[in-house]
Amino acid sequence: MEKVARGSLVDQAIDRIRGAISSGQWAVGERIPAEAGLIEALGVARNTMREAVKALAYAGILEVRHGDGTYVRATDETEAAIMRRLELADLHDVLIVRRGLEVEAARQAAERRRPADLRRLSELSREVADDEEADEVVARAMEFHKAVVELSHNPVLIEFYGAFSSAVAAGMRRMAIDGALPHFDVGAHNELHVAIVEGDPDRAGGEAARHIDHVLEGVREQLGHDR
Repeated sequence: MEKVARGSLVDQAIDRIRGAISSGQWAVGERIPAEAGLIEALGVARNTMREAVKALAYAGILEVRHGDGTYVRATDETEAAIMRRLELADLHDVLIVRRGLEVEAARQAAERRRPADLRRLSELSREVADDEEADEVVARAMEFHKAVVELSHNPVLIEFYGAFSSAVAAGMRRMAIDGALPHFDVGAHNELHVAIVEGDPDRAGGEAARHIDHVLEGVREQLGHDR
């Protein structure tokens, strides 16, 4: 990471941290280096670094977890605002919207997928298993679904899904902690993967819908929702 120059050191430190996040150097959900590491990387004083982190936390881009560290919460203010709204929403309602996004993403992925895309998706589909800890299952499953959305090569869909997936993952983790997480359907991931590989948009959309419907059914049972 490039050290900041003279001028508004806090603003420049903020820009450098933003750049590391937007470039993917620090992904959403990842813990950023500890304070000493950030000070060394940017070449600024401790107070400057703390002000930069405080500003980004206020914007919703970083999350300071006392006693644990500072994590990337969103890539920008737009995603942070969407996440704040979704965190107040009912998980069932969020999943309904997620269903629409993922069905269309799966259809587009089957139409637009590229060889390199398929290799990555194949790796992720093999990594997902139903015999892991619930929190790990949620993380791996969401990574698989994000990869499907990225295969759509639709930048608007990808951006919106990023915020939705974070809210969904948070809700599913809460259910996992409460022991209320629906049984994970590994077969649905495998079938969706095959449909995309074979370039069948109708089948891909159908498999995506089937998978989300399975999750929705479990959430309805746990939360007492009607259909």
